[in-house]
Amino acid sequence: MNLPASPLTLEVIDLIGTMVSRFHDEYEAAAADHQLTGAQARLLALLSHGPLPMRRIAEQLKCEPSNVTGLVDRLEARTLVQRRPDPADRRVKLVAATDAGRRTADRLRSSLDFAREPLAALEEQERATLRNLLRRILA
Repeated sequence: MNLPASPLTLEVIDLIGTMVSRFHDEYEAAAADHQLTGAQARLLALLSHGPLPMRRIAEQLKCEPSNVTGLVDRLEARTLVQRRPDPADRRVKLVAATDAGRRTADRLRSSLDFAREPLAALEEQERATLRNLLRRILA
């Protein structure tokens, strides 16, 4: 049985939705400034943490593996990513960001200003509390 949400919960949900929308808009604009689509930028951001198999990329981006193939093809043509065999299973292809791809992902991340100023206005302890609450929500 679903209980009705409190007015505070509804307000928090609305505020989170507004933040997500603003972040998405800025992310798309920042990607375009780097001659990338939003999906290409998200792929580079994923790969900045290390190589991933194509199937895992599709799961993370919530898209079909065939879409990942096209994204990787376009980024590979720009030498931002490369395919390589997985050392643990040579039948699996890993996709890895090149040095140029990591630099592009870093520049893109650095250009996102949406939350930087509002977060800087919070005390360090407030930012840590916000981080901890978000981690709890996402767990």
